Amino acid sequence: MSEVIENKRPVSWRTAITKNEDGDIHIRGYNLEDMISSLSFPAAIFLVLKGELPSDAEEKMMNAIFVSCIDAGIAPPSVGAARKVFSGGNSFNSSVAAGIMSFGDYHGGAIEQSAKFLLELLEGKDTSNIPQLAEETVRTYLAEKKRFLGLGHKIHTVDPRTTRLINVAEKAGFGGKHLTFMLEVAKQYKIQKPEKNLPLNVDGAIAAIICDMGFDWKLGKAFFIIARTPGLCAHIHEEWSREKPFRRLEHNQHIYDGVDDRKLDK
Repeated sequence: MSEVIENKRPVSWRTAITKNEDGDIHIRGYNLEDMISSLSFPAAIFLVLKGELPSDAEEKMMNAIFVSCIDAGIAPPSVGAARKVFSGGNSFNSSVAAGIMSFGDYHGGAIEQSAKFLLELLEGKDTSNIPQLAEETVRTYLAEKKRFLGLGHKIHTVDPRTTRLINVAEKAGFGGKHLTFMLEVAKQYKIQKPEKNLPLNVDGAIAAIICDMGFDWKLGKAFFIIARTPGLCAHIHEEWSREKPFRRLEHNQHIYDGVDDRKLDK
């Protein structure tokens, strides 16, 4: 049932995130004016997502996660989408939206999928001997030919972002059971399936870390969207500044492979 407030209007929408009234804005109970001069952007993001202020370690971890995903070059689908939409004569914000809309299961969605997968996999399991659990898990996955989310990369044999994130996480105290398990799983794939290179990728590392930080897996895509949006903005600005409108594939960049030319019978 909707509640009734002082002005007698029914309340059908409610939020515990922000109170915005005349001359007064509070985020999760904290005055936004104070936040402007006191909080870093990663700390403010932690607050708005989690509901409480981060510790110093949590703030450093958030910063590292966001920096690790800020951009990955011109090749990913989101950048191509954003730049092509802008090239077609659309607005900056529409082009950013086009890039974000290209995030899906195969681009940008792996953090969410990996976090959910990891939480479900370890739920109710005895994690007192994680190396043994990882060994048994990998053996089962290989026997059943199942894919283990968070491993493998199209370019990197060792994902450099992952290496540094793990270092930050361990120093910050977030090398918990989820990250430890992912690292052991990666080791076991090297042992049990050495011919197939499956390094722990940045998505798998972030998924494990946010699980150890106590975030809901449903926020997995949010981490990627927040981190990658500045990169999309930079690419759109570059497209605007350096390229001519209406970009299209050159003749040597595409090929027709349909049926031979034919005539209609009249």
